[in-house]
Amino acid sequence: MSKRIQVVLTKDVSKLGREGDLVDVAPGYARNYLLPHSFAVRATPGVLKQVERRREEERQRLIELKKEAEAQKTALETVGRFTISKQAGEGEAIFGTVTASELAEAIQAATGKEVDRREITLPDISKTGFYKAQIKLHPEVTAEVEVHVVGK
Repeated sequence: MSKRIQVVLTKDVSKLGREGDLVDVAPGYARNYLLPHSFAVRATPGVLKQVERRREEERQRLIELKKEAEAQKTALETVGRFTISKQAGEGEAIFGTVTASELAEAIQAATGKEVDRREITLPDISKTGFYKAQIKLHPEVTAEVEVHVVGK
């Protein structure tokens, strides 16, 4: 059994790891494939320090993104209710349905903050009234807002 060597990946390599990962590979694989194609560099103390510094910067960036999402959640829940007017018929039934795009536009008009329509989860809205919608702002932060649908 041959000795394995440590390399730090500079690009994502399928079935091996992601950029910045420290992996143990066979010497031939590193020498003949990873190093010549610039997929990896040898793990030296200097390279390991750089990798650790990049990981810390990425961790700080993710913490900052979560704080921004928390602030946006607070702003959305402070406003609380967004009104959308639709053409209505008999028995409070509306023509068409309320879409996530319409809610995203209403949120942007009210708060000035842009929300991705793909992150909005709406129930089936076919009548006027009050409904709850969830907005995923971050993988760990979800805001719940009230949608008031009124007839024109």
